[in-house]
Amino acid sequence: MSIDHKNIVVIKYGGSTLSKDDSIKNISEDICYLKSKGMYPVIVHGGGPYINEEMKKSGKESLFIKGLRVTDKDTVDIVKKVLIGKVNKDIVSEINKFKGNAIGISGIDGDLIEVSKKHMDNVDLGFVGKIEKINKGILEILIKSGYIPVIAPLGVDEKKDPYNVNADYGATHIASALGAHTLIFLTDVAGILRDSNDESTLIEKIEINEVDDYIDKGIIRGGMIPKIKCCAEGIKHNVKRVYITNGKKKNSVRDLFFNEKVKRTVVV
Repeated sequence: MSIDHKNIVVIKYGGSTLSKDDSIKNISEDICYLKSKGMYPVIVHGGGPYINEEMKKSGKESLFIKGLRVTDKDTVDIVKKVLIGKVNKDIVSEINKFKGNAIGISGIDGDLIEVSKKHMDNVDLGFVGKIEKINKGILEILIKSGYIPVIAPLGVDEKKDPYNVNADYGATHIASALGAHTLIFLTDVAGILRDSNDESTLIEKIEINEVDDYIDKGIIRGGMIPKIKCCAEGIKHNVKRVYITNGKKKNSVRDLFFNEKVKRTVVV
């Protein structure tokens, strides 16, 4: 079996879209629907709320710098436990209820995601990884074998020590390495809004040369800045189209392909 790369769809979801059982069910059903239509879904998930909860139980404070979790050795162990042991298994189980043939892996497995230590503003982020390489052969073998890979975003450095990896960056690098046609970011809003409280101000299409201008004007702000930068990076590196859409809406994934009226921002 050969892979038609234009049918590869990388989907990143986490956060609030993971915290509702209905959302996980609906997204899983959509993922299987895409597969039934000849597409090759590849899933990259986060799990921040669950990690925060486990950190609290362990008496550790969650600290973020520019959206990145400061990750000491104990925190890495918690991240591994939550992402690999719980979130990944839950998503795989839900997809397989719809006969999707999902298989869970992490960026540690087979050195899928190779990283170096990430540095930022002279602050020690601890075990936070900067992605250096995606060993895509592992994913291509799984796709060719009829599996839907579900990937927990961790990586390993040259010493094989585990690192926490931002899921948005992970999805972007994986989509680029696979030459995926489509990358989808599922969030809790319809896309990029001029007014964050008014969905009627949705910007339906953004070209990558407009991104910096939107940021400078404050239209794209806060946590959406790293996400839109990932969108732009994906387009610059092999991905043909990137969507941001509301993963809490029913049929949110399939509608991107089969419903022209779906609310979303497309980055091209």
